[in-house]
Amino acid sequence: MPESADAVVVKRRTDAPPTFFAWEAAGLDWLRAAGGVDIVEVRDVGAHHITLDRVDEHPASGAAAEQFGRDLAVTHSAGAATFGAGPPDWTGDGFIGRQPLALQSFSTWGKFYARTRVLPYARAAHRVGNLDPDGVRLIERVCTRLADGHFDDDRPPSRIHGDLWAGNVLYAGNDGAGGVQAVLIDPAAHGGHGLTDLAMLALFGTPYLSRVQSAYAEAAGLAAEWRELIGLHQLHPLLVHAVSHGAGYGRQACDVASGYT
Repeated sequence: MPESADAVVVKRRTDAPPTFFAWEAAGLDWLRAAGGVDIVEVRDVGAHHITLDRVDEHPASGAAAEQFGRDLAVTHSAGAATFGAGPPDWTGDGFIGRQPLALQSFSTWGKFYARTRVLPYARAAHRVGNLDPDGVRLIERVCTRLADGHFDDDRPPSRIHGDLWAGNVLYAGNDGAGGVQAVLIDPAAHGGHGLTDLAMLALFGTPYLSRVQSAYAEAAGLAAEWRELIGLHQLHPLLVHAVSHGAGYGRQACDVASGYT
């Protein structure tokens, strides 16, 4: 019997780069292989489309948010080959939203984050007029500390979603008899630090954020001072948005960066 149109969602983009939807599918498959958080199923992918299972959305609950936090820790713990690595067998760079996302291997998080996640977007934001020269110099000072290992810890590369704002966390389930659970969509999956996903959730908000974070921190065994580093991990998404959404995000990135110089 043919698949009901109501059971799937087809995303189309006629101007998409050739690997745009393949990148999304590879990230979803890699995250699903980790276990942990439920990941939307890919039915079909082509140069200009991806077909996904439709998620029957329901409001989040506190219990589901806590389970999401615990499950996210499991997904992260599946790891990656290196900081900056994409899904296995993926070649070339990826995307975050519609912007390019460099995939290069690093042995330390700080160098990876500075060189491929912060500096490129700061400079791009400057080129389009959304980050002034003083802002670029401020970001560069933070990146020097990052590359020098000041913020590194002993945690190995995590398998992160990479674009974990609230719109990419759906809650699926029924009328309450069986509860609801988080389902993730639309990743920019790569090897990174687990705090990066938590930081994205905190930046744009998500239901029961504190319960997600606390459950994750306990399950992942985060150091007591983890909250102090959330802003550092928000620099990348802020600068990505500065490139495409205006100077307000550039100013916000500078405000955050000033706490890490």
